[in-house]
Amino acid sequence: MARKRFIVELGTGADLHGEDVTEAACRAVKDAISSNCLCGLLEIVGLEDPGQMEVEVLVGTPKPEEVDVDLVKTMLPFGKVSVTSVAGGLMAQGLCVPQIAPDCDQIMMANAAVTVFVNK
Repeated sequence: MARKRFIVELGTGADLHGEDVTEAACRAVKDAISSNCLCGLLEIVGLEDPGQMEVEVLVGTPKPEEVDVDLVKTMLPFGKVSVTSVAGGLMAQGLCVPQIAPDCDQIMMANAAVTVFVNK
């Protein structure tokens, strides 16, 4: 059996008021996976269970060391998931809304590349 790439999906996410890079990363992963249906895994590749796929997530944020990779993993409903956090994304001037998060006026943006592999 050889490990082969099946699909790569890209996404972007932001935390507008909390400066939370994990929230931005989770939203980027959700964006990446929310507009695809991997029916080819079962119908063409012949996987019996979507849990058999391997999913590698690469997230880029301005503060990669602060990303809770275990929480990001929970965005993927199936598969053997691994998450790597690297420097990337974007910080932009936002608006501090004290009722939501005091002393936070930066928008945190994250990018995600979600790659699905199969062993066939």
